[in-house]
Amino acid sequence: MRVIVVILAIVILVVAAIRQPTLPSHYVAHSHTSAQRLMRDVVTLSTTSRCADDTPSLDRVATFIENEFRRSGARVTLQPYVARKHSYRNVVASFGPDDGQLTIVGAHYDAFCEPRPFPGADDNASGVAALLELARMLSREHVTHPIALVAYSTEEPPFFASAEMGSAVHARSLGSKPARAIVLEMIGCFTDDASLPGLLQFLYPKRGDFIVVEGRWRDVMLTREVKRGMSAATRVVSFTGPAVDASDQRNYWLAGREAVMITDTAYIRNPRYHSARDTADTLDYKRMSTVVDGVLNALLLAH
Repeated sequence: MRVIVVILAIVILVVAAIRQPTLPSHYVAHSHTSAQRLMRDVVTLSTTSRCADDTPSLDRVATFIENEFRRSGARVTLQPYVARKHSYRNVVASFGPDDGQLTIVGAHYDAFCEPRPFPGADDNASGVAALLELARMLSREHVTHPIALVAYSTEEPPFFASAEMGSAVHARSLGSKPARAIVLEMIGCFTDDASLPGLLQFLYPKRGDFIVVEGRWRDVMLTREVKRGMSAATRVVSFTGPAVDASDQRNYWLAGREAVMITDTAYIRNPRYHSARDTADTLDYKRMSTVVDGVLNALLLAH
């Protein structure tokens, strides 16, 4: 009996360490996300070429993001850089004071384009649309600490896992400034079918109607903070464990920062990942809007 009790205790501790249970939070924001605006922006982005080798079109996307950020009233800056002999730029919208720990919310605006251009609605027009909506809502909120919304221009191959990723450029530019990052990587695909394979199906909900906050063991406090803030608006779970460096958060980790990724689990859930079928009409904008509400709430609850 003692052995059974010990084994059960170990299992409970392991599950708790991975899933990071948190107390519920309340919704403090005055704003709510518009599902219609999310859909409009995803349609605009996913019907435009966002290939890194089509720099004129990618520049037009950057200008669209810049203009939307400026309309929100944000302080907008551009971060130009050269990668593989081409010019690109990150677009940054800043809110709140200049002093204090910076919270970054980032998403890449380029799309996977091998062997041809793909729409990239979930990957990652969904994340960029969320940035635009966050900018509109933050402009109506009382922001008491520094927040930067960053749209990165080179995440997909051939740049991934290189120093030429837009997020790598941004992470290096922070210098010694206190900062942590929240990366939005595919947040628009939901399903009522089973969503996770293997042992994960025993740790998480059976239906793919939730969003995940994912971080390393070192990111446990940020993971819990973001999850708690989001829980007031959406169905959210968390994963804490070995580094899963499948998106832009990897570059903040390499720079010694705390960082988490918010995702709908990408290719695990979305069978249209990196294909011509990843189109705007396949996303669930109502559920996606609650995710963005959750991110906004987490930002406003942060200290």
